[in-house]
This record gives sequence, structure tokens and C-alpha cells, in this order.
Amino acid sequence: MTIAALKEGVRKEALERRAVLKPRVSELSRRLAEIFLKQVPVPSGASVSAYVAIGDEADPAALMHALRAHGHAIVLPRVAGRGKPLDFHRYDAGQSLVRGGFGLSEPGRDWPLMAPDVLVVPLLAFDASGYRIGYGAGFYDRTLARLRGARDALAVGFAFASQEFETVPHDENDQKLDWIVTENGARQFER
Repeated sequence: MTIAALKEGVRKEALERRAVLKPRVSELSRRLAEIFLKQVPVPSGASVSAYVAIGDEADPAALMHALRAHGHAIVLPRVAGRGKPLDFHRYDAGQSLVRGGFGLSEPGRDWPLMAPDVLVVPLLAFDASGYRIGYGAGFYDRTLARLRGARDALAVGFAFASQEFETVPHDENDQKLDWIVTENGARQFER
């Protein structure tokens, strides 16, 4: 079986595991935000990328609000095109997002570009080695490779504990997380 087929099987199971939590997503997401703020070392003045949750994803909205209150610039990703790394734009309180590619809510193209120091990364599955599986387009892997080639960007997975698998299939293009935050705590990985 190919890596792509193995990943697709993990994605399917991960979506099923996450769907069970739908009634508790808000409560669990607030818990993730609390744990992130207590345990993940975000440097003073760092810009932090988050995302707008879709469906039953862990929602970083409360985390974004708290980080902004602590003086961090918040940036959001925008799909620059199929096969390309993400672009990041500064997201100030009260700005209205626009409908972007893949039906996502994104910052406008004319918002100021800003590279993140810390990325709060969405995912479907992760393992104890720090590998993650996203939705299959490779945006975060390409983005992390680009950012890490230029600076020391910190990638923090933001997910529910039930999204952990014994192992997730990966290849040389897959970028490891530096941290994972779940409702059970935060773990750091060696890159």
C-alpha cells in the first residue's frame, strides 16, 4: 500500500474520531487554549499564526484573543495557490475575513503580509513522534519547510487527544511539529 493510501485511511478514521466530539468542541477548545498559554513558550513580541476552524476542528479563536491581549500580532494563512506555501497576513481585531479557496475564510489579499514566528497548526491526526496528517494538500508542510529554511519557526499542533494515532504514515516531505497541545496537556517533540 502506498503512503498516500495509508494517509487516506488515517484521515478517514481521524474524521470519525473527531466527529464524536462535536458537542464538546467549544469546551475542549477553551481547554486547549488554557494549556497552550500555560505550557508553550511563545517569545515576547512573537507573531503567531492561527486559523479559522472549520466544522468540528479544534477552534483557536479563544487562543487568538488571549495572545492578542498579551501583545502578540496574530496572522492568518491565505492559500496562495495549489502546490504553493501559504501566505500569512496580519489579522487585527474586528477585520472581516473573505471567502477563499477551498471554501475557507481567509484574510484579504491586500492585508499586510507578515511571517509568523509561531504557527498554531490544524491537523487530522498526529503521533508521539510529532508527525501530523492534514487534509492532504500539503500546504503546511511546504510552508514549514519554507519558513524553517529562513528562520526558526515553531509549529504547534492544536488538536484533541483522540486524534492521536500510534503512528502516522510520513515521508521526506512531511514536516514534524515542535509541540502538540490537546486537552490532556502539551508535549514537545525533537525535530
